[in-house]
Amino acid sequence: MNLRRFLLAVLLFALPAGVVPLGWSASTGSSNGKVSWRVLADTANGAQAEALVVLKEQADLSPAYTFKTKVEKGTFVYNALRTVANRTQGPILSLLKQRGVAYQSFYIVNMIKVTGDRNLIDELAARADVARIDANPLINAGLPSTEGKPTDYAAQGIEWNVSQVKAPDLWNLGYTGTGLVVSGADTGVQWDHPALKNHYRGWNGQQANHDYNWDDAVDHSTAPMDPHGHGTFTVSEEVGDDGNGNQIGVAPGAKWIACRNMDSGGNGKPAWYTECFQFLIAPWPINQPDKGDPSKAPDSINNSWVCPPSEGCNYDTLKSIVDAVRAAGIVPAMAAGNDGPNCSTIMYPPAIYSSAVSVGALDRSNHIASFSSRGPVTVDGSNRTKPDLSAPGVSIRGAVPGNGYQSGWSGTSMAAPHVAGGVALLWQANPSLIGDVGQTELAMEHAATHLAPVTAVGYCRGPLILQDNTFGWGLLNLLKAAGH
Repeated sequence: MNLRRFLLAVLLFALPAGVVPLGWSASTGSSNGKVSWRVLADTANGAQAEALVVLKEQADLSPAYTFKTKVEKGTFVYNALRTVANRTQGPILSLLKQRGVAYQSFYIVNMIKVTGDRNLIDELAARADVARIDANPLINAGLPSTEGKPTDYAAQGIEWNVSQVKAPDLWNLGYTGTGLVVSGADTGVQWDHPALKNHYRGWNGQQANHDYNWDDAVDHSTAPMDPHGHGTFTVSEEVGDDGNGNQIGVAPGAKWIACRNMDSGGNGKPAWYTECFQFLIAPWPINQPDKGDPSKAPDSINNSWVCPPSEGCNYDTLKSIVDAVRAAGIVPAMAAGNDGPNCSTIMYPPAIYSSAVSVGALDRSNHIASFSSRGPVTVDGSNRTKPDLSAPGVSIRGAVPGNGYQSGWSGTSMAAPHVAGGVALLWQANPSLIGDVGQTELAMEHAATHLAPVTAVGYCRGPLILQDNTFGWGLLNLLKAAGH
């Protein structure tokens, strides 16, 4: 836990019971109990703040699971979400327009971002169609420190971590991810990096077209960019290959698209996270969010970040969003978090959800990383076993902005892309899995290489012999998961 989170936790613990329950975005004070403590604090003394108005009616996405194809599932989810938002948001949007209030409408969860003072917040909270009002603060996304070391441009061959998950074994059988699309929601991507350019869906070999392939929720840039580096690195783990021997990605035959949901400091906002998920379930042309096309959605989304409720992120809102991603037939791969080695340190969205495929980090010897967060998930009372899988996440080499490479990056951020990229290999090898997130997850879990507790520092048991709260089901084994 970093100093900022530690001090905040101490502050919250010191408050009287019922004022700000530790861990979750709670409501207290006025406004019918619907307004989060963070919004109340941010609008004190006449101040204005951004807030997220969540409406009571939310779309029922359960029928999506009755459809067979990914396109059918994605189209149903997109239409169901849009229908509910369009039918219910009108009165609030009219009020906001009349008042000249800045707003942003969402549909992946029926929600409206507003900027206003306490009077506006109280007025909205008093409405019967409003369920709650969440905060939209700048959140420390928990990215690993970028302590990587520059490496030369000479070909390094297939990186050890790529081999560890048996990706090259599938390449040798002709499965490199061709025809599939992976994605990342992160700090952005240097799209024309030598290891990434030819894998970008927006590049046809002669010119770039960023429509449907890129969205920037932070600065609305019209072309992919990455002022931080984390996003470029994680996408390179999914697909990176410069054609000259720098084989750093799991699925070099797949294409990638991306959305930027964190700033240059690696900080995010709930609204940015929401926009990126919304873009990725139905990509749109640059800065034209009303023209989403679910048929252009990726097959997986890598999410190497956390959203601590103690900093203002609402558990229920993000859960609904991740549930929608899964219902749309897209695999949501999530970094487990870097708060180990104690048990029950998988404690932040989005890794805690049952709908997320959460990934812990291993070193070259398949030892669990000391920092890798463990289950069970207790913050929501579920006692859910997590992580689901483990993958290499210690001393990883990947691409960084400036056309270079770095080695030595560590974090569950580095582990999750193996799953997100691995989906492309599995779906090419077994097309019957396309869009079936449940069966895809089962295939990866049941094929995983079980790792003995003796290799763990800070071992946390689980309910089954082959599933624990340290490694999950074990090391990702893509060859076996594909049935070979």
